[in-house]
Order: sequence, then C-alpha cells, then structure tokens
Amino acid sequence: MSPVQIGILGCVLLFILLAASMPVAFAMAIVGFAGFAMVVSPDAAMSMITLDLYDTFSSYSLTVIPLFVLMGQIAFHAGISRRLFNAAYHWLGAMPGGLAMSTVGACTAFGAICGSGPATAATMASVALPEMKRYKYSMELGCGAVAAGGSLGMLIPPSVVFIVYAIMTEQSVGKLFIAGIVPGILIALLFCLTIYINCRRRPELGPAAQRFSWGAKIASLTGVLETLILFVVVIGGMFGGFFTPTEAAAIGAAGTIIIALVKRQLSWKKLIRSLQETVRTSCMVMIIVTGAVIFGHFLAVTQIPVKLASLLAGLPLPGWTVMGLIILFYLLAGCFVDALGLILLTIPIFYPVVMQLGYDPIWFGVIIVVVTQMGVVSPPVGVCVYVVSGIERDVPLQTIFRGALPFLAALVLAAIILIAFPQLCLFLPNLIR
Repeated sequence: MSPVQIGILGCVLLFILLAASMPVAFAMAIVGFAGFAMVVSPDAAMSMITLDLYDTFSSYSLTVIPLFVLMGQIAFHAGISRRLFNAAYHWLGAMPGGLAMSTVGACTAFGAICGSGPATAATMASVALPEMKRYKYSMELGCGAVAAGGSLGMLIPPSVVFIVYAIMTEQSVGKLFIAGIVPGILIALLFCLTIYINCRRRPELGPAAQRFSWGAKIASLTGVLETLILFVVVIGGMFGGFFTPTEAAAIGAAGTIIIALVKRQLSWKKLIRSLQETVRTSCMVMIIVTGAVIFGHFLAVTQIPVKLASLLAGLPLPGWTVMGLIILFYLLAGCFVDALGLILLTIPIFYPVVMQLGYDPIWFGVIIVVVTQMGVVSPPVGVCVYVVSGIERDVPLQTIFRGALPFLAALVLAAIILIAFPQLCLFLPNLIR
C-alpha cells in the first residue's frame, strides 16, 4: 500500500477505536505508532514514540497547563467562585431568570482564572444549583445554564485549548488569549439574552429573586476584585510584554495562593486537594497531547495534510465555501469527539488548508474553539452536561441536554457573527506589537 492509503486506513481505524470508546489519547498513539511503523519502519516508530513522550512531558511551553490548572483549583477551594456568584446574584438576581444569568456571569469571570470548561461547569454547578432550587427555578433551565456557562472556560483566557492550539500551530499564546476576550463576552451576553427571552415567555422557568439595595450591590463587588486583579496581572502582563505566557501562569498561580492565604481560606487539606486535582488534570491533558503528536507525525509521513491542502485549495470553490465545510465538519465531529481531542486530531490536517487559503491563524483558532464549544453541550458527548449531571444526580440527563439546546442556538449565532465580522476576534491582538 502507498503511504496515502495507509494514512486513510489509519484514520478509519482511529474512528473505529473512538466509536468503541477507547480513550482518545491511546487511540491516537496506537494508530500513530502502528502507521508510522508501516510507512517507515518499526525501529523508527519506536524511536519516534520515545522522543515524543520525552519532548511533551519535558516541554517548557506546556508547563503553562499545570500552572493555570493549579490557579483554577486554588481559586475554587479558596471560595473565589462562590464570591463571584454572589456578586453576580446581587446585580442580576431580581430579573426574570436572574439567577441563571448570574451563573453565566460567574462562569465568565471564573473562566478568566480557570481555563477549563468542565472544571468551570463543575465549580458553578456546586455553587449555583442549590440557590436555583431555593428560588424554585426549573432545573432544565438551571442545569442547562450551568453547562453552557461552563463551556465559556474554553474560550475566556487563560484557556487550555488555546494553549495547545498555539503550541501545535506555533502561534502566540498571548495573542490567542487576547483574541478570546471579546468573543467570550459576546457569547456570555447572548447566553443572558437567551435566558431573558425564555423566562419572559415562560416565567415559571426562572422566577425573579429578591432585590438588593444599591449599597449591597456595590458592596458585593468586593467579591470580584480579587479575580479582576488576577486577570489584569496575568493578561495585562502578557499584553504589555512584561512576561511570557509561562511566566504569566506562574505569577497567576502564585497570586491566587497569596490571595487565598491573605483571606485565610487555604488550609493544608485544601492545598493538597488542589495539587492532587492539578496533577490528575494536567497528566490527562499531557497524555492527550502526546497521543496527538504521535498521530500527527504519522500523518506527516503519509503526506495526507499536504495533499489535502493542495486539493482543497485547488477546488473551483470560493475560499469561504471551503472554510464553511471545515467549520461544518468541526460542528458535526464535536458531537462525537471531545473538544481538546478533536482539535489535536484535526489541526495537522486542516491548518495547512486554512493557511493556504489565506485566513488569519488567530481568527481560525477562535472560531475552532467556538465551534467545538458547541460539542461540550450537545449530545452524545456533551462533557459539560455530563459533569453537571454527575453533580446534580436527581435531574435526568435528557433534561439537562434539553435545557442546553437554547444555548446551543446562541453559540451558532455567535459563530455566524464572528465569521461575518472577524475583526471582533482580531482588533485586540492587532494592538500587540
């Protein structure tokens, strides 16, 4: 068989393994190793997999992942997430669906110090859902809002998905982080608008909670101050060129620990728990990255990415049509493959196509994250939905998926807006020299 035929066979085998519920990291590594051995040689494949494992786990660039994960874990255990929700509740709670809007607002703010969609969903589910039950909210709306709001952790900087995309495509992590700010705020506003419209049509979904005085509202903003300081230091420092993304991650993690210690909200037990969760999450991400690197090397020796790029770029179709097909693929595939795994799996194939068509790689990174964001709230994968279901076991899974559907429509609208107006993603990164 030719290298291209072996590559196609490998891709088919990979999807079979994924359909059989094999973890995406191991599926990519096995197919990549076996395919590389067939195209080159078994000895070369053994050397390749050894080097890829060492290079990934010793990569200085990837140290930002455990540092940002630690930042989010310390913030959660120190009660920062609860204070964010309390502040949002004081300002939005009295509106129809106000508690659900507060959840989206708190998810947006917590995403700025977390970097993970499932982690944001898990954190806010434990904080917001008990309050929604107390005010007789529909759990369909409540759980759907938490799952959708949690997905913002993928887009709001610092984002683990952006970090991995930047490393794979050799783009600036700082520019990608900055590019995610406006789209993240846009999607949060669309989520709040979705909640408001649904609750105006069906008031029983989200009854208005108590009203607070202006004094209480202003006083509640102290719960946002620590998050705002961390965000400004981390993102502002990168934006201003004062430190690299890796240094920013270290400063953010250290700053979160200092805030928790000053407020006396970090015990040894909480610190150890945070470190354990950081190691577990970071190892999971690093293993997935390693599997993707191995599979990417296999694809490289088959020449499939180069040939596909030439084929698509040479089609008698406008560039926007080809881009539309790529985005449609991500939209459909995101329903079946985890977001991070999907990006790692497909970037080696589609990135050369996008570059050959002349699209901006920063804009493409944002669009891909937004489109794969849909996958974490849509069946059958819907990882954020499963996270919420695991915490709120009394609510049927199908009810949570049904509650997430209106937010899925908001994400589709956001993707259309960002595709039509790419400067929404690019005007802030273009300010960086």
